Amino acid sequence: MEKSHSPDSPDGITRDPHATSIGDTTKLADNAHDQGAQLFQEVQEYTSEELEAESTRICITYMIQFLDKLSLNYASAYSFKEDLGLTGQKYAWTAAIFNFGYLFWAIPANLLIQRLPVAKLTGSMILLWSIVLICHIWAKNYAGILVLRFILGMFEAGISPAIMSIVSMFYKRSEQPIRMCVFLSFNGMATMVGALLGYGLGHAENTSLKSWKLIFLVIGLLNFVWCWVFLWFVPDSPMNAKFLSHKQKVIAVHRVSENMIGVKNKSFVWSQALEAVLDVKVLALAIMGLSCGVINGGVSNFASALIKGFGFSGIYATLLQLPTGAFEFVLVPLCGLAAGYFRDSRCIILAVICLPPLGGLLGIRLTSLDHRWTLVGCTWLQFIVGAPVILCWNLLVTNIAGHTKRSFSNGLWFVFYAGGNIAGANIFFTREAPRYFSALTGLIVCYCGMFVVALVLRQYMWWENRRRDKKIGEGVRTEEGADMQGILEGFTDRTDRSNLHFRYAL
Repeated sequence: MEKSHSPDSPDGITRDPHATSIGDTTKLADNAHDQGAQLFQEVQEYTSEELEAESTRICITYMIQFLDKLSLNYASAYSFKEDLGLTGQKYAWTAAIFNFGYLFWAIPANLLIQRLPVAKLTGSMILLWSIVLICHIWAKNYAGILVLRFILGMFEAGISPAIMSIVSMFYKRSEQPIRMCVFLSFNGMATMVGALLGYGLGHAENTSLKSWKLIFLVIGLLNFVWCWVFLWFVPDSPMNAKFLSHKQKVIAVHRVSENMIGVKNKSFVWSQALEAVLDVKVLALAIMGLSCGVINGGVSNFASALIKGFGFSGIYATLLQLPTGAFEFVLVPLCGLAAGYFRDSRCIILAVICLPPLGGLLGIRLTSLDHRWTLVGCTWLQFIVGAPVILCWNLLVTNIAGHTKRSFSNGLWFVFYAGGNIAGANIFFTREAPRYFSALTGLIVCYCGMFVVALVLRQYMWWENRRRDKKIGEGVRTEEGADMQGILEGFTDRTDRSNLHFRYAL
C-alpha cells in the first residue's frame, strides 16, 4: 500500500492514512515521541479479559487543598482591612493582584507542565505557596500585601492545569467528568473547613497574633504538610507510578489510549500553538473561562461583604459560608456524574447549571433587605460556579489533541479566567454596598453569555463530527466507540484538527 506524507505533522512522520489495524502498533514506538507509546505497543500481549480485570485497580484519587484561595475572604471578616489600611478600592485590588500573578504565569506554567514531571512540579509549587501564605502574617501595609498576593498567584497558576494533565493520563473520556468534578468539589470541602477555621480562630484569645494572621498561618501550615504528602504519593505519569506493576502500567496506557491524545510528549511545536489561538473551540471555551473568572473573582472575595451587608456580624458572616461549601461539594460531583453517564451531555449540563445561580443573582437584586435569609440563600447559590469551571476544563481535556496545542489552550483558558477574576474583584464598588448593583449586573451578563456559548459550541462540534463521518466514514472502532486509527494518531502528537479520525465529546 502506498504511503503518504502528512505535511501538518510536526515530526515529519510518514503515516498510512488508510490503516485501521491495531497491528500497526509494532512501528509505533519507533516513530512516536509520546512517552506511552512503548507501553501501548505491548497491549496485544494481554487478553481483553485481563485488561478489563485490571482496569479498576489503577484509579487513584488526587486531592489538593484550596484553602489558601479563600484565606483573604475569611481574613476580611476581621480587622485585616483596617490593620493594613485597605480603604476604598484597595481591598478590591488586594484581591485582584493575585490574579495578575496568575495571569502573568498561566501560559509559562502550562508549558512547564508539558516539559517537566508534573507531580514533582506541582508539589514544589504547593511548597512555595505555603511559605508565601505564611509570610502574609508579616505584611505591614498595602504595598507588602500586594507583593505577596502577586507571588501567590504565580505559584498557583499551574495547579489546576496540572490536575487536568494528571486526569488525562489516568482516566478515560467517560471517566473524566466525575473525577475532575470530585477533585474540584474539595474546593467546597475547603470552604466548609475554612469557614469553621475562620469562626474558631475568630474566637481565639490570649494569643500574640490577631485572628486574620492566625488564619493565614494555620492555612499555610496545612498546605506545607500537604505538599510532602503530594510529592510522595502522586506519580508523574502511568509509566513511573510506583504502585503499578509493569502489566498494570500497560493497561493504564491502554485505557487512556481511547482518548486519542497519547499520554505525554515534551516537544514544543509552534504550529500547534498557532492552531490553538485560531481554534473556534478554544476561543469559545476561553470566553466561558472569562465569564467564570468574573463570577469567581467577585463572589469568592466579596461573599463576606455581601453577607455582612445583609445584617450579620463578621464572625457569623464567616460561619454562614459553610453551606456554600456543601453546595459545591455535593452539586459539582453530581454534574460530573451526569456528564459521564449521559452521552454527549457536557455542553448541555454546563448551560443548565448556569440557571440556578442566575436565579440567585436576580433574587439578590430584587429581594427586599428585610428578607435577609432569602438573600443569604441566593448568595449560597453563587458557589455553584465550580460546576461550569470544571466542565470547561473537561471539554478542553477531551476535545483538544496535540500536546503543545493542549498546553497552550489550557494556558489561554487560565489567562482569560485570571483576567475575569481581576474584573470580578473590581466591579464590587464600596459605594454600592450592600447590593452592589453594578457587580450583580455584570455577573448576570456572564451567566447568560455562558449559557448561549455552551449551546453554540455543542452545535459546532456536533456539525464537525458529522462532517468527518461523511468524509472518512466510521472506520474500525473499539467497544468505547473510539476510532482505532485515531488512537494510533494520538500517539504521534497529531492535533484534533489534523487527525480526521478524532471525534469531539459534546
